[in-house]
Amino acid sequence: MAVYLICYVISFVLAGQHLYMLSGLVLIGSALWLYWSDYERTGNLIHLRGLFCLFFVGGQGISCFKLSALQTDWSFMTWLSLGLAVVSFWVVFEVLTRLYDGWSAADMGSVYRFFSSADSPLQAKRILKAMAVITAVSYLAFFFEAWKLGFIPMFSYGVPHAYSYFHVTGVHYFTVSCVLVPSFGVVYGVMASRRGRGLTRDRGFWLVLVLSALSLAVPLLCVSRFQLILAVGMAVITFISMSGSLQARIVFILAAAMIPAYIGLTVLRSHSVEYLNGIFEIKNPNMPIFITQPYMYIANNYDNFNCLVEQLPAHTFGLKMLFPLWALTGLKFLMPSLVNFPLYVTKEELTTLTLFYDSYYDFGVFGVVLLGALLGAACYLLVRCRRKLTCPAGHVVYAQIAMYMILSFFTTWFSNPATWLYLAVTLIVYFYVNA
Repeated sequence: MAVYLICYVISFVLAGQHLYMLSGLVLIGSALWLYWSDYERTGNLIHLRGLFCLFFVGGQGISCFKLSALQTDWSFMTWLSLGLAVVSFWVVFEVLTRLYDGWSAADMGSVYRFFSSADSPLQAKRILKAMAVITAVSYLAFFFEAWKLGFIPMFSYGVPHAYSYFHVTGVHYFTVSCVLVPSFGVVYGVMASRRGRGLTRDRGFWLVLVLSALSLAVPLLCVSRFQLILAVGMAVITFISMSGSLQARIVFILAAAMIPAYIGLTVLRSHSVEYLNGIFEIKNPNMPIFITQPYMYIANNYDNFNCLVEQLPAHTFGLKMLFPLWALTGLKFLMPSLVNFPLYVTKEELTTLTLFYDSYYDFGVFGVVLLGALLGAACYLLVRCRRKLTCPAGHVVYAQIAMYMILSFFTTWFSNPATWLYLAVTLIVYFYVNA
């Protein structure tokens, strides 16, 4: 943590001198150091604190490059808030680790041995049933939305933002619940492989492939790059969590499949390069779109946070982060004032935010520190509980939280109703499989 604090101060000073590239590189270096420190101590590639520090601090470093004209110098309060978010998360996790126990490389090995001997045919059958139910519900919801709205985004080429309009309130949550299916498919596959019969000889293996393919087809039909990334990302993390490693050839195969899919979905969104460059306002007009687009999806989020810090007239004292409650109970329709708050962003088309946007909206710096501390405690407890899991489906819960830590630069996950729906469905499957 001392290394991070020193690097953070240096980055702040360099940014004040308009040495943006150096400022960003210093932060990226500190992010790599924090991740490596947790990995070296634990042997865990997907250590939750390490992932959070790598991607949130690293994302801030990328944002410091200031490649877009939309980006401005951040206020001191922005720097303070973002720094305290990391410090509170890291310190709470560390305190709990020292008070109780952390993990070592030997602990990790015992986890993998435990799961190698704990696979149950009954649990495997129940995972198959759960996958089938989730896929069926997802498709029923998808077909209802298509019937109700009268179109399918994939087949609406030439209509910008068709993917945004494909949304029936309350129903779309169930449509996208299919993102959980590939992760459960990985759980089944690992369990089957450990029985020593060979995957292709397992009767359920081909059903897993079909259900996983059907579930991935939904994000493609919805032209949702994010849902596709979330589904594949959780599946990969689930595999690492159960096996302890990830082979290079698997990474290559995934990259070979995901890159064309991502590009294809981008094309199907009917956004021209000229349109996107006009929105992004990149300072270097010659910079290719395959660099500028991911850059803005990461970098602008921190500038949106800065807009909030500089422009927010009054805090909402919990109303923003309680949005899932207002949405899932229907209270937002009865009392629109509960959710009717403006969004402070650099440009109305760029609405992605950091994990701590709503916490600052509610309580300012205190809210950021509080959320960081709560997440640090929750991640520690999840890491600790994972050591004593009796049901392999629990790895999917871990994978979800890991993805939220990886994408902590992207949005306010825990004030998003879909997040809690995913967790609820996963926990239901967990208790069903473990019963």
